[in-house]
Amino acid sequence: MKIADLRQEYMRETLDEHDVAHDPLVQFNRWFDEAVAAKMPMLNSMTLATVSAAGQPSARIVLLKGVDARGFVFFTNYASRKGADLAANPVAALLFHWVELEREVRIEGRIEKVSARESDDYFASRPVGSQHAAIASPQSRVVTSRAELEARFAEAEKNHGPKPARPPQWGGYRVLPSALEFWQGRSNRLHDRVLYTRVGDGWQIERLAP
Repeated sequence: MKIADLRQEYMRETLDEHDVAHDPLVQFNRWFDEAVAAKMPMLNSMTLATVSAAGQPSARIVLLKGVDARGFVFFTNYASRKGADLAANPVAALLFHWVELEREVRIEGRIEKVSARESDDYFASRPVGSQHAAIASPQSRVVTSRAELEARFAEAEKNHGPKPARPPQWGGYRVLPSALEFWQGRSNRLHDRVLYTRVGDGWQIERLAP
């Protein structure tokens, strides 16, 4: 089969701009709860897109670890490629794609580091192996081999023990949304797209053409 011949018709749901919540975070939580109820695999995985100081975009999958009225939280190595991008351009885009529900959520906004306390608390909740890996990995940098990584991991286990402290280069970011788009697949590619745009302390709600 040719790649161009791969097609799917979307028939599950509808999305009307007059029926959505006034607050996009409320609407997001509705959809997220429905994804939980549908037992979606890896439903908190999201694409994170950043831009370097030179204007080079890049994207990768990260995991959502918190959402509230302030925004969307994930954790990573501040010295990684994404961390360098965010230091140079503190803006980001997120994308959730829930295939079985024929839905996407796109989020754009400024980004800031979460507090040290939030990073400490989340780091302490991680499995100890993940804690040691965060200490051991020079994320995004070239390494000579898998053996080098495993040696660094063993050294972290030896030196930091069963309750390691959070390394200073590791912590959280929060995306502070200025725009959110909710996409619902529809038949004949006439998809429903509802856009929320921040206006002062509130949100403007509009329908977009597919």
